[in-house]
Amino acid sequence: MPRSPDVIVVGAGVFGAWTAYHLRRTGRSVTLVDAYGPGNPRGSSGGKSRIIRIGYGNNEIYSHSAVESLKQWQTLPNETPNPLFVKTGVLLFGRDNDPLIDATTLTLKRLGVNSEFLTRQDLTTLFPQFRLGSVTRAVFEPESGVILARRAVNTVVHEAMRCGVEYRLAAVRAPHNRKPLVAVTTTSSELLPAETFVFACGPWLSKLFPNLIGPLIHTTRQEVFFFGYAPGDRRFVVPNMPAWVDFRDGVYGLPDIEGRGIKIGLDQHGPPFDPDSGQRLPSPVALLTARQATSARIPLLTNAELLDARVCQYSNTWSGDFLIDRHPDFENLWLVGGGSGHGFKHGPSVGAYVVAMLDETRLAEPRFTLASKRTEPAREVY
Repeated sequence: MPRSPDVIVVGAGVFGAWTAYHLRRTGRSVTLVDAYGPGNPRGSSGGKSRIIRIGYGNNEIYSHSAVESLKQWQTLPNETPNPLFVKTGVLLFGRDNDPLIDATTLTLKRLGVNSEFLTRQDLTTLFPQFRLGSVTRAVFEPESGVILARRAVNTVVHEAMRCGVEYRLAAVRAPHNRKPLVAVTTTSSELLPAETFVFACGPWLSKLFPNLIGPLIHTTRQEVFFFGYAPGDRRFVVPNMPAWVDFRDGVYGLPDIEGRGIKIGLDQHGPPFDPDSGQRLPSPVALLTARQATSARIPLLTNAELLDARVCQYSNTWSGDFLIDRHPDFENLWLVGGGSGHGFKHGPSVGAYVVAMLDETRLAEPRFTLASKRTEPAREVY
């Protein structure tokens, strides 16, 4: 009879994949379980691309995490000829009265992150594609860029399996009230025993633990769009166009990478969304909003051809802080989630943090605990 693994990780998104990878590197035996497969389009880690930036205002904990994660994304073994990270640079738009940009500038300087403060004239000279409107300044991170999300998650899982992690395609039921937990059950009634369990299943955390997590993590519908441009126009590709974020307007954009078109994402929290039954066709209202935002910021793309669109979801805690904590009813079950739209980039750091919690080699970060979570959304981390 095969020996039970030391740890079962439920969820092969970016948090679960990196957790399994880091756990295996400690010598533990690990089984990684996912209902649909790594990088699947239902999960929050699916899709083509994610921005990785270091600037987080005065939330230095996430800047430190992003610095460490960027190193690991860049050094992760990759057997494919295609990159996982594209250094586009990331531009953070700001205004005169903009505390977030002020705090970001100071934090990046304090951490020694390569960054540039750009005036409105600098922006006009360097990036003439943009219409600035009310923007008067920006912070530019030249070493930051874009992670190719689905490809990257699959690569992490592949590398974890190469190191000895067992991967299984299975859907796990909510655990029964036993202390400690000795096994989880799949929807096909298979029993999966282990010593420790990590549930890193994004929007499904609220569904598996509705009484505990349901009031604390709010899953919202989010939409992204990809627009085309004139043939041969190099103003919308790297290095001529960076990735960019406008926190005040709630919109972000990516240059054309691999011929997929220019990505425009709406970062305002959308309506409640169920990852199993929610409608994943893009809405006319969101498309109109994206077109208006694109036209306002990049007038050359007014009436641009829509090449692709995607509906995904954010799993939002009340503040935008992650949830990484032990389940109060199961001493050997850990809950990892609350990516809140900005979590993908932090996958490597989150995985390392989970290992440190299991090994008891560092103190818990108060902002990640269950005790810190509230029921009313009040977004503080962008």
